[in-house]
Amino acid sequence: MRPVHAVFRGGGPSLLKLLAWMAAAVAVAPLIGVVVAALGEGRADIAARDLIRYALTSAALAVMVAVATAVLGSVSAWLVVMHRFPGRSVFAWALALPLATPAFALAYAYADLFDVAGDLRSWMRAVPGLDWGPQMRSLPGAAFVLSLAFYPYVYLTVRAALVNQSSQAIEAARSLGCSPLQALVRVGLPLLRPALAAGVALAVMETLADFGAVQFLSVQTLTTGVVRSWFVYGSLESAARLALPLMAAAAVLLWIERLSRSGRTDEAARGRWRPIEPSPLGVGRGALAAGFCLGLLTLGLILPVGWLAWNALDIDPDWSRLIRAAGHSLGLGLGGAVVTVVLATCLALGAERMPVTARISSLGYATPGAVMAIGLLAPASLIWQGVPGAASGLGLGLLLLIYAYAARLMAAALEPLEAGLARVTPSVIAAARTLGRSEAGAVLSVRLPIAAGALLTATLVVFIDVLKELPATLILRPFNVDTLAVIADNYARDERLANAGWPSLMIIALTLPAVIWLTRKITASRPGDPHGHG
Repeated sequence: MRPVHAVFRGGGPSLLKLLAWMAAAVAVAPLIGVVVAALGEGRADIAARDLIRYALTSAALAVMVAVATAVLGSVSAWLVVMHRFPGRSVFAWALALPLATPAFALAYAYADLFDVAGDLRSWMRAVPGLDWGPQMRSLPGAAFVLSLAFYPYVYLTVRAALVNQSSQAIEAARSLGCSPLQALVRVGLPLLRPALAAGVALAVMETLADFGAVQFLSVQTLTTGVVRSWFVYGSLESAARLALPLMAAAAVLLWIERLSRSGRTDEAARGRWRPIEPSPLGVGRGALAAGFCLGLLTLGLILPVGWLAWNALDIDPDWSRLIRAAGHSLGLGLGGAVVTVVLATCLALGAERMPVTARISSLGYATPGAVMAIGLLAPASLIWQGVPGAASGLGLGLLLLIYAYAARLMAAALEPLEAGLARVTPSVIAAARTLGRSEAGAVLSVRLPIAAGALLTATLVVFIDVLKELPATLILRPFNVDTLAVIADNYARDERLANAGWPSLMIIALTLPAVIWLTRKITASRPGDPHGHG
């Protein structure tokens, strides 16, 4: 028998590779559970026509959000990178702040705003020719809310591509007689197409995964169907069958995002990069650019948060319940972030020569939280049936919930970790091994300390997502364990929107500092490192 050290040094798989495969298995296991449940012979209460209706609604919503986020995100990124106007340095990082606001909070605020405006519309209907006014609780209303919530994904990816794009191509187009607009259409947009596709794919992933906003706005998507099948019909098989189209769509979107990323070029890394000098805008155009950015920030953050706060002042909240829920949210957020980052670190360290494991784990991020929860219900039911008292146990429910968070968000933590670990050159690792460090010793003493900033970034990214997550928490949470998102959803279902404002504002208060730190770090990053991990 070969000694143990020979296994991890020579022909056998290394410890890091084994850990990477285990982490990838954590992300894939719930998806396998969904397929197994969908193929089961249990009761299915969802008719084929309902499945088609849910799928068509999801597709229509995804297309509307894709178009809106592509326009809003790319135009705002182009303005702040390519032009100089009043407030540009603030808008560069502030335009990403709507990421701190849950989509369901935006839905509550705008639904209430439009209800108040309904009184005005009623008066206008009495006047001939003034019978108009949009309805927020509709498919266009949901597209409006989700576009404001998710345009920062497109803004950040396109802005990063612009910052890392050399000015040589633009200058060549201008020297050949192109106007600034022609240079944008003929040169800028083709170069930005991969980043734009990646950002739109991320926005559409989040759109298909959303539950709180679309459910409140009375839009029946596949995700609402999954949750409804479980809570209303108690049918795991129906929920799993509705989840299958979501998984297929998630896989396609993930493929588009990965393909788009592979199409990007990093001219900074090749030494051919020269920064784009922003051109100053005149007074009129500068005011229009500043007005566009300010309007986008107002619609995505200032107006809805201000309206929630204004209405919340009229309510005497149940502070004991809110504080208890905040404790649950913080505990789950920190626990989920730590577990997720540990697994993602194992994956990043061991998958450097096994990119297939990273691609496998990314399926979890593209999959809605409701689907992850359904995939975990089948094995959980076996435990609940086989272990007396397990169904009412607090520990099992919390473990399942943290598992669902880790499986879905591992890929979100993986990207900053890979960027941070890439700073550790092979020569540094070789030097550590030459000095007698084992593989694990080199990781603990060299690689992780150098990537400490990336570890913090990954932890904050997961923490923000967990605090805003709703469907998986609704399905898997133990009895009497309410998070701030769950309480907000309960109030909103009863149309107590002023009460729902308090937990929504508390979520924003907890996530906003982390989002500000992350966005400022990203916008201050050096060329060639668009994620700010350098």
